[in-house]
Amino acid sequence: MATVFTHALVGGLLAGPMRVELPRARLSAFLAVIAVLPDIDVVAFAAGIPYVHPLGHRGITHSLTFGLMLAPLATSLAFPRLRRFGSAWWRVTAAAALACISHGFLDAFTDGGKGVGFFIPFDAERIFFPWRPLIVSPLGVESFASRAGPVLWSELRWVWLPVLALAGAWQFSQRPRSRS
Repeated sequence: MATVFTHALVGGLLAGPMRVELPRARLSAFLAVIAVLPDIDVVAFAAGIPYVHPLGHRGITHSLTFGLMLAPLATSLAFPRLRRFGSAWWRVTAAAALACISHGFLDAFTDGGKGVGFFIPFDAERIFFPWRPLIVSPLGVESFASRAGPVLWSELRWVWLPVLALAGAWQFSQRPRSRS
């Protein structure tokens, strides 16, 4: 899996281009949490659920179905004052779905694990992308600490720098133009 830092960064940055009347920091934090949430499935290990089971790690919580079902519920709970099914609600819901779904996409670019169950519950196949430049992040603090350097370097190179460059380009494109 990619690290929690990278999942949160990608999700949180989705708030940048959104045009909604919500506090930007709160929206960004919400999307960061939604992007990290699929890894709640690590409790499956403690419950004795095998990795490749649909309820196992990178299973149903990493699926497109989960992201699409979680987004409207999470948006309604996190922003109860947004008029349900109004345009702002739909924009936040779409961003939440994208944040959640981005988690599985990042994990499918890693070089370890058993793949991602994008289509669970309809198809149990686990999928990796053909190009897998991200070094998989070990589970557990001790394991991570021993391999943090290479893991974080691969994420910095292949995710953080490109994503931050895109965010910077978007910010630059939003500057008011002077009429000289």
